[in-house]
Amino acid sequence: MDANIVKILVSSPIFRDISPSQLDIMLDCLNPKINTYSKNSYIAVEGEPYTGLGILLSGEAAIIKESASGSRVIMTVIGPGDLFGEMIAFSPRKHWPASVFAQGTCSVMFLPPEKIIGECTHVCGGYKQLIKNMLMLLSTKALMLNQRVEYLAIKGMREKISIYLLEQYKINQKNTFVLPLKRNELADFLSVSRTALSRELGRMRDEGIIEFYRTSVKINNLAMLRRGAE
Repeated sequence: MDANIVKILVSSPIFRDISPSQLDIMLDCLNPKINTYSKNSYIAVEGEPYTGLGILLSGEAAIIKESASGSRVIMTVIGPGDLFGEMIAFSPRKHWPASVFAQGTCSVMFLPPEKIIGECTHVCGGYKQLIKNMLMLLSTKALMLNQRVEYLAIKGMREKISIYLLEQYKINQKNTFVLPLKRNELADFLSVSRTALSRELGRMRDEGIIEFYRTSVKINNLAMLRRGAE
């Protein structure tokens, strides 16, 4: 396997604590497939046959849910080393539960789920760690989905924005940070219109709570932001 790909995979949560040498041996057993996708194309489409656990090797992609009317909600945005399709990898369902959209040119590795839980023909020690990592990932994803439901339950626009910005502040541990989502993606994530989101962000800027430029945000008044989240 290409050394650059191995380097990315070692940083992926599913291969955490597995050495490059172990991983190289495991890939012979896992028999992965690598595909390339152009910008603004679909890597996976909701309802189509499931093709395996996906690992993004390069580029950026969005996990989205689309309605029959064409509206969409962004569940999350992923980058190199991130996974998708893990929630149904071992379920009876055989179709993608959401779509995966390439935000730029993407390279993706697909792993057959049956290979992950199968026996390693090389009797390597990495498989036990792989299963442990998979269980941890599924648990983390379940918690994230629960958080998503919490956002949908929040009624107030400012409350949604404030809670989201406070979470990013906690993640980054500083008052100035770059949001992982673009403005339209953030609107989809929070289930609000982009116009209403921009209007409320403008009000918060005028009140001296935050400053922003594109996806960069600076929190000027943390106390007021926390009050907005209450």
